[in-house]
Amino acid sequence: MQDDLFKRLISHCKVYGFIYPSSEVYDGLSGVYDYGPMGAELKSNIKEFWWKAMVQMNENIVGLDSAIFMHPKIWKASGHVDAFNDPLVDNKDSKKRYRADQLIEGEIEKLEKKIEKEVEKARKRFDSFDEDLFRRTNERVMGWAKRAEEIGQQLAAALSANDMAGLKGMIDELEIADPESGSRNWTEVRQFNLMFSTQMSNVAGEEGKLYLRPETAQGIFVNFDNVQKTTRQKIPFGIAQIGKAFRNEIVARQFIFRMREFEQMEMQFFIRPGTEMEWYAHWKAKRMAWHRLVSPEAKLRFKDHEALAHYANAALDIEFEFPFGFKELEGVHSRTDFDLGNHQSLSGKNLQYFDPEEKESYVPYVVETSIGVDRMFLAVLSAALEEEVVPDAKGEDSTRTVLRIPPALAPVKCAVLPIVRNKPELVDKAREIFNRLKPYFQCQYDEKDAIGRRYRRQDAVGTPYCITIDFETMENDTVTIRERDSMQQERIPVDRVLDIVREKTDIHRLLEQLS
Repeated sequence: MQDDLFKRLISHCKVYGFIYPSSEVYDGLSGVYDYGPMGAELKSNIKEFWWKAMVQMNENIVGLDSAIFMHPKIWKASGHVDAFNDPLVDNKDSKKRYRADQLIEGEIEKLEKKIEKEVEKARKRFDSFDEDLFRRTNERVMGWAKRAEEIGQQLAAALSANDMAGLKGMIDELEIADPESGSRNWTEVRQFNLMFSTQMSNVAGEEGKLYLRPETAQGIFVNFDNVQKTTRQKIPFGIAQIGKAFRNEIVARQFIFRMREFEQMEMQFFIRPGTEMEWYAHWKAKRMAWHRLVSPEAKLRFKDHEALAHYANAALDIEFEFPFGFKELEGVHSRTDFDLGNHQSLSGKNLQYFDPEEKESYVPYVVETSIGVDRMFLAVLSAALEEEVVPDAKGEDSTRTVLRIPPALAPVKCAVLPIVRNKPELVDKAREIFNRLKPYFQCQYDEKDAIGRRYRRQDAVGTPYCITIDFETMENDTVTIRERDSMQQERIPVDRVLDIVREKTDIHRLLEQLS
């Protein structure tokens, strides 16, 4: 069922101009996608919502746009040259390449699916069903849950210790087979560095070697001193950035969830050492509140990291229930002074902050929030796509596909539709209204096909409001406004259209809720 939903979502994205396979005329490029006209608008709106919530709504957070190319020593100091690896394993028979940790995580997911299936069976058997009690007392469920926890702990320990032999041992012990061929003939597990490298100009060898940045965070860290001095910010303060990042993923999969070229929205919050757990809790709550404004609460959850990255002393994910299960949407990490301390050590530049209140200098600690634009895009669409049975113009049941995107994020806010296109006076009036609205938000003008089909077309791209110009418009200067989700129609004066649509779709209504 969930697989069917995901396939429909991928198809919908292409048919309605949200996402295309990149380089499709040349049979595509694995793990790379292009955003179409609707996708570009939605993506822009997501970024605007994040930027305004992060920078505009916080007087102690400022913005930055750092370069993709940076000095190669930056990636040495950050640990990416030595430690930015994924465990790689090949199947000797199928010649397919996989991430060893994801194969093992797949076994945990199988156990979790068994548990969910058992819970659903029990829910149907009992009228008054206590799910929590059932999970704590049913022997099979308890056994599967215990086994999943054991595998998770063993995996976390192996990853923390960079124990490639241990990961291979787990693959053998769990009798994991190639998902495609069923073969269990695996190579040894080895480390694979995820950074793309290139050369600058005509300088050959290691001296001219550059990397495409694998994250945007380091551009923030190396600009900490510049930003602090030019903005005169006092700690605690943050620096936010939206930008492209690149990772040579072993297996790019699940559509735009895991890509080789992607976009991040990151904020690094600089704080006094010893206050990191307080600010970690603060940003954990703030970021979840942001997500709840545009995503169903039931599809969101926290998950603490069992294995911490080399730079962190605390970390968690905000997970979203995608069609393929709960997966990471955003990370919140306490990075300590790892980044600034390493850059200070390797560069020889003083990156300490003099605290006028404490009368001392120190290397600031950092709490980071990091979210993928593409994953947020996928989350919004996953929650929004619905197929429902509704009566058509003749009163008979028909199916409509609708994207219930939050109005403030919708690619098109309003569609202007003359009831028929062969009446010049209606077309002229519709064009007049369209031209009046388009300076204020993204609008579409559409006169092709029957009005019902045009409504369905707008439903499918998530347009919250349709304005229909008919013969009554010419008599009393009123139009019909149709709301996407309820399909309710109301007669309103032409001079109220702009105010109504602007109010209902204004992103500032969401920002006010964050206050």
